[in-house]
Amino acid sequence: MTTNDHSASYPSRKISWKGTTLLLVFGVIFIASTLRMPLTVVGPIVSFIRDDLGISYVLAGFLTTIPLLAFAIISPFAPVVARKLGLELTLFLSTILLAFGIVLRSLGTTGLLVFGTVLIGVAISFGNVLIPGLLKLKFPYHVGLLMAFFTMSMNLTAGLGAGISYPIANSSLGWQGALAVALILVLLTILIWIPQLKMNKPEPVTTAHKTGKQPIWKSPVTWAVTGAMGLQSLLFYTTAAWIPEIYIAQGLAPDKAGWMFSIMQFSQVPMALAVPIIASKMTSQRPLVIMFTSFYLVGFVGVVMEWTTLGILWMILLGLAGGASFSLAMMFFTLRTRTAFEAADLSGFAQSLGYLFAAIGPILFGYLHDLFGSWNTAGWLFVVVAMTLFLCSMRASKDEYIY
Repeated sequence: MTTNDHSASYPSRKISWKGTTLLLVFGVIFIASTLRMPLTVVGPIVSFIRDDLGISYVLAGFLTTIPLLAFAIISPFAPVVARKLGLELTLFLSTILLAFGIVLRSLGTTGLLVFGTVLIGVAISFGNVLIPGLLKLKFPYHVGLLMAFFTMSMNLTAGLGAGISYPIANSSLGWQGALAVALILVLLTILIWIPQLKMNKPEPVTTAHKTGKQPIWKSPVTWAVTGAMGLQSLLFYTTAAWIPEIYIAQGLAPDKAGWMFSIMQFSQVPMALAVPIIASKMTSQRPLVIMFTSFYLVGFVGVVMEWTTLGILWMILLGLAGGASFSLAMMFFTLRTRTAFEAADLSGFAQSLGYLFAAIGPILFGYLHDLFGSWNTAGWLFVVVAMTLFLCSMRASKDEYIY
């Protein structure tokens, strides 16, 4: 592998927090802020959308599933597009596409709601896949720290979106205004990312030829990482779609139910900040897996058993678990590979199949609710998925590479 000034801009073991480096870090943080908020604003206001447009629980769940299907389809192609157009330009154009999708989704018709959601999913796919490789490329000695900034920003804004969407939907702005609120951060991100365009030039961001190496899908490590990515995503997007509805069914007011999910999102922040740094210094990350699995199990059992008076505790535990499992899944892309190019390959593969599997979650949970008339049966699936996530993450935490 060869390097040049552009592809290895900050190889120093000490980061200089000024100039172009600081601009890049802020750009990454703002891109992260746009990758979940457009999705988390949906869950707390599903009832508004459902009642206004007359859609079923299954179709409402599909609003969360559409981006996951887009992630699954687009993820393998994101490094290819970035290689042809340039990494910085690709991320810039995807952010513009995200803004366009948010506008269309907010115009108030079922058709534009679905089409705008498709565009949002396509746009977010690029940031999901390309940022881990970018961080390994630009900051090879500080991936854990930069990944911590990335995941923390993602979770903070996801929590913010979940918390403010119901009050906005309940105001004169309606659910359309609630869906549009993420546009503010997206427009800011476009402005902040503009300075990176002067660094743009087409170059490989993934390994084009792996002479002498087996295909990535033949590695057991690849499948373990893919399982970890997919299962934690299934838990996140299913809770994003239905936790507010579950708590409403348990007697909470809709605004409080929306903030319960927001509490879960904000609780991810400490783990999102700490886990990437800790994981990068560990030979095996299995202690982290045992920790977040314990949090998942206690939190989900509390929700399913309808111990609603302790609902804040369950949300905090699920938030800590979600922050740790997501951050670790993202870190696996760099921990289980030797180069930035391999990290992009693994990221694209794992996110494609992982999100395809995760897409089952919101629809399946909505279907089970319609079938049984309650959330109890669907709720126990959370526990089953958490245990399967434990098995995949334990295997992915073993100290070895995909090649």
